[in-house]
Amino acid sequence: MSKPAPSLARGALGPRRPRTARVVRVAPMAAAPSEPLLDALLAGMPGAAWLVDLAQQQVVAANAAAATLLARPLAQLHGASAAALSASLEDLAWWDAARAGATAPLLSDTVMTTVDGRQLHVTRSIRAVALQPRPDGAASHALVTLTDRSAEQRTETEREALLSELQATLEATADGILVTDPGGKLRAFNRRFSEMWGLPLALLQKHDDVAVHAWMARSLADPEGYRQRLRTLDQATLLVASDRLTLLSGKVLERVTRPLVSAGRPQGRVWSFRDLTERLAAQERIQTLSCTDAMTGLANRVRLSEQVEAALVRSRTDGQALALLVVDLDRFRHINDSLGHETGDRVLMDVAQRIQRCLRQDDVMARLSGDQFAVLVHVADAAAAEAAARRVLNVVAQPCNLDSVQFTLTCSGGVALGPSHGRTADELLRHAEAAMRAVKLAGRANYRLHQARDQVDRRSHMTLDHAMRQALVSGRFRLHYQPQVRLADGRVVGAEALLRWRDPEMGDVPPSRFIPVAEESGFIVPIGDWVLSQAVRQAALWRAKGLAMPIAVNVSALQFQQAQFVDRVAAVLAVSGLPPALLELELTETILVHDADDALQRLHALARLGVRMSIDDFGTGYSSLAYLKRFPIGKLKIDRSFVSGLPGDESDAGIVRAILQMARALDMRVIAEGVETEAQRQFLHDAGCHEFQGYLFAPALDALSFEQRVPAGGVPDGALAAVPGPGGPGIRLVRD
Repeated sequence: MSKPAPSLARGALGPRRPRTARVVRVAPMAAAPSEPLLDALLAGMPGAAWLVDLAQQQVVAANAAAATLLARPLAQLHGASAAALSASLEDLAWWDAARAGATAPLLSDTVMTTVDGRQLHVTRSIRAVALQPRPDGAASHALVTLTDRSAEQRTETEREALLSELQATLEATADGILVTDPGGKLRAFNRRFSEMWGLPLALLQKHDDVAVHAWMARSLADPEGYRQRLRTLDQATLLVASDRLTLLSGKVLERVTRPLVSAGRPQGRVWSFRDLTERLAAQERIQTLSCTDAMTGLANRVRLSEQVEAALVRSRTDGQALALLVVDLDRFRHINDSLGHETGDRVLMDVAQRIQRCLRQDDVMARLSGDQFAVLVHVADAAAAEAAARRVLNVVAQPCNLDSVQFTLTCSGGVALGPSHGRTADELLRHAEAAMRAVKLAGRANYRLHQARDQVDRRSHMTLDHAMRQALVSGRFRLHYQPQVRLADGRVVGAEALLRWRDPEMGDVPPSRFIPVAEESGFIVPIGDWVLSQAVRQAALWRAKGLAMPIAVNVSALQFQQAQFVDRVAAVLAVSGLPPALLELELTETILVHDADDALQRLHALARLGVRMSIDDFGTGYSSLAYLKRFPIGKLKIDRSFVSGLPGDESDAGIVRAILQMARALDMRVIAEGVETEAQRQFLHDAGCHEFQGYLFAPALDALSFEQRVPAGGVPDGALAAVPGPGGPGIRLVRD
């Protein structure tokens, strides 16, 4: 343990009051004074005192204070042995010397024990006095005085114990501690402070304040900024402040300072230093891992989206276009199946390195999924983008030779230009992937530029848009309900409302055809309102029949962004009488990412209504985990694109496991859609998924058929519980 600073050492409160002996000077008398006179003289003394006849070494007079201190009756003190009253070695030595005629004054501190067992810390004085003339001029008596300093000794002992505890506390903390007075002089420190700054302990123990402060300033990467902050703190003596200091060694310290106040006045400052170096390095590693593909070290989808968004912002300022190229290896599954996944990983590493070597320095490459890569090409028109795509196709097509096995890979690419093909990263990525998939369908090993819809497409969309509007007025839309099944026991625990449309001329029109047109034209808002009201109405009818069935309704981004959306949901629930807990709104990831603050307000407003919310097609967008933590989302829905390859596709399996693990960490439930085989269901059950829906159990059914497939009573016992609400009894969903 380091030596405490002077302010923490014994005696720091100032020099001890000098102790002086009380001396009684008596003028020579012809005869010894009488005992009553001596008693009267001693009674006038403020402290304990008694007079001893040196010849007999017995007490001849004492005062009441002595009797109280010694815990003896005053009468017993007369004639008592002087050595018996104060029997320390020093006292005994003095009385022995007095017998030999040596009567030098004695003044010191000692410890004495009284007859009642008390130990007293006293200041004792023995001084010879001449009360009776002797031929040799020697003293005839000795005056003994005692001052009780037990209380002072207890205070000093407690202070020393407190200082020891304080120093032990300083040494026990992981932070470096420094205490200074108002002038900056060192008062106390701990060993950890010395270690953090690399200060020699001997230098600190010498309390060379100038040398210590100079050492600290020399150790900093920004000494001038450090001195400026010190000057600011000197001017604001009661300021509490914290900042970070970077040392030349690379170490990063968090510094917190608080004023040291006593009796309402600043007496100095306490400085604490915490080493943040390892924590910051760990955070940096976590951030790197969250934005980096673990196998190739390339940016992942999240990082790519951030880069694309930033490039789009710059393009709106400088007018420079950009290109996003998505590349997918052709028939890569054959590599894994024939050569094994370890060789497949080596192939992916080799392909990533090849593509990187053919790119420009400022281009950004990312790995989107198993064998799918993307390249952000800055400052690129259509010609530059196509040139980059050709380079990538050429380097990928070069022969591979791994473990004496020779083979050739090809890839298919899709290109989208920003901002002409999309004003967000999500739009560009979707268009580039759509162009890539078109190449796959056309025969692979090529690239394609995203094509804007031509005049024929526009005319077709106008026709479809008009037909949709007529269908809504004419009542040609209808809802089907796909059961949502709990994997644990196979019970139906919910239903998703799905829109269906049969046109007199076009026949059955799939949602994949008319929903994009409705979103583009804005007609998705009235369609969404109709779906919401019809689904809630059906759920209320089921509940009236004793079938309490939670119902999920998809919400489009445009519908969610309407100013009156929350009020619309509340009104629909109020009219139908359906408990809010029986309504689940399925939101897309795009809703959560764009204008997150506004989305957060709406989601909390919906949560206050009691409505449940989930994220639909999770994993196909680029939701931030930080957003997921903030939003009142209770369920994630795994997109069918990740379920279709289960359980054989390792990439899909890895993604599904990752989603489930993340959901467990966020305390969310997970439902998988598009489950069509028993193998898929078993994989999801074993992986810890909660629910599923798909053709394995049932397609989307009309209301009557749905009732026939679901046992009477709806959700299994224990899943629903009656609870009182603001408007009376209601129903809430209880997590299993």
